[in-house]
Amino acid sequence: MVSIKDIAKQAGVSISTVSYALNGSNKVTDETRSKILAIAKELNYVPNAAARTLKKRESKILGVFLTDFSGDVYGDLLSGMKSVCNAQGYDLIVCSGKQSHRMLPERMIDGAVILDHTFASKELLQYADRGHKIVVLDRELDHPNINQVLLDNKAGATLAMEHLIEQGHTKIYVVTGPEGSFDSAQRLKAVRQVSEREANVEWIEITGDFEKSGGERAAERIIQEYSQPVGVFCLNDEMAIGMCDRLAESELNIGRDIDIIGFDNIELSKYVQPRLVTIDYSKRKWGALAAEQLIKIIAGDPVDHERIYVTLVEGGSVNSQVQSDYHGHTQSEKAVSY
Repeated sequence: MVSIKDIAKQAGVSISTVSYALNGSNKVTDETRSKILAIAKELNYVPNAAARTLKKRESKILGVFLTDFSGDVYGDLLSGMKSVCNAQGYDLIVCSGKQSHRMLPERMIDGAVILDHTFASKELLQYADRGHKIVVLDRELDHPNINQVLLDNKAGATLAMEHLIEQGHTKIYVVTGPEGSFDSAQRLKAVRQVSEREANVEWIEITGDFEKSGGERAAERIIQEYSQPVGVFCLNDEMAIGMCDRLAESELNIGRDIDIIGFDNIELSKYVQPRLVTIDYSKRKWGALAAEQLIKIIAGDPVDHERIYVTLVEGGSVNSQVQSDYHGHTQSEKAVSY
């Protein structure tokens, strides 16, 4: 690979002169610059982006780290991030897997948005101690170089549970997400809190995985145990849709025998029959706000932790005309905001 040392040798100038010429510095004459650029072109010189990044200590690239790329939430989330990054002169790269973690300490990127439970919190705090800028979407961390932009999982789960209880349900199944999921843990914590307030409500936990197959397996158990109308809160829409698909093959009627609520309001939930009751929030705004906050802390601007608010979307999967948000207003009275 051709280096600036090779160009300097052929041009008969110093390495620093070549560097000035290649970077458009006015410290060299137009004649010298033209000569050096011609030699660089002749030798097929390609700048070493990694070395230049280390020298300037910036890459103008932000990284977003995801546990995986499956699911309907990520598309809008990444779209929101990309629009903000491009408007602010940054590019965005999407990473997954432990090998990609080194991009942050090696300064291949200027900062990171984390929605990836394979990052240990201790690891992120170590990077923050070294001056790396981070926005987390999936945990609570207290550090000057880390900003939190969190979904209000507890409010959403509270909305779902209270909605089922308002319909008179005293037996509620809760289908959880995978082990290690921050969103699942926060939603389940709210379920427990609501249940503690409602002494006559029995809630039954079914371990899920945030996949359609998890909802199908949960439906099998509910069909086997069914003896009275029950409520079901699936901690994401994909499991709720899987459950609806399986129940459609049974004698049980959704919205009569079994009321179902999901979480995330993914596109497909609008087309499930009956329409799935779910918890809604703006995924695009979540991503946009995460990118905005990261760019601010990179620039040294002060930021506060942010929370993405939620509403409950009514549908036929719960036999009800009641619709409320966490603060007791109808959905029309409160728009999704951040």
